[in-house]
Amino acid sequence: MALNFSNKQFPPVTILMEVHWYAAYKLSYRDIEELLAERGVQVDHATIHRWVLEYALHLEAAFRNSKKRAVSGSWRMDEIYIKVKGRWYYLYRAVDKYGDTIDFMLTEKRDEAAARSFFDKAIGQYGLPDKVVIDKSGSNAAALDSLNWQIWFAGIIGGFIEELQVKYLNNIVEQSHRVVKWKMRTALGFKSIEGGEASIAVVELWQSFVFSLDGAD
Repeated sequence: MALNFSNKQFPPVTILMEVHWYAAYKLSYRDIEELLAERGVQVDHATIHRWVLEYALHLEAAFRNSKKRAVSGSWRMDEIYIKVKGRWYYLYRAVDKYGDTIDFMLTEKRDEAAARSFFDKAIGQYGLPDKVVIDKSGSNAAALDSLNWQIWFAGIIGGFIEELQVKYLNNIVEQSHRVVKWKMRTALGFKSIEGGEASIAVVELWQSFVFSLDGAD
């Protein structure tokens, strides 16, 4: 799906540059507004916010769909707290053993249904993993158990997902949360679910893009 820049006051390169700045650096919308003003470009921080909301998820989806990159069959999955409108939500994330982001999902609940929805979303994009390293969360384990039962009933040969709870193996996903956390702190907490999802999407997009460049060396 092509990005639509019709009826915009600024050219696409300017809009995408602001989205890139927001994703790649520890900058708030007001910080970016000030940087642009120093360069003679007058853009209100609320407009930059709207650009991120409008284009972030489309850019992230386009990147994933166009690259169709392979990820390792060994996944590391974890969840962290994310503040939205003064309330704590849960961000489910998974990376492969090399640290490449597989998928993410922001949700109000941390339970078996939420964990299963996350696995279904990630598997829908990349297929079944060989193994998943999780923390001691019972809901994550229960979600994997229900998934393995479904695989067994479907008669998928070799589809069983190995479940591991090994602390040091999950360090890589816990460390990778830091980028999302500093964006949340920069924003002083997200003001809406849509804003949180958009901010996380552009951060994950940028991390995936940088990772793909590193992998090309």
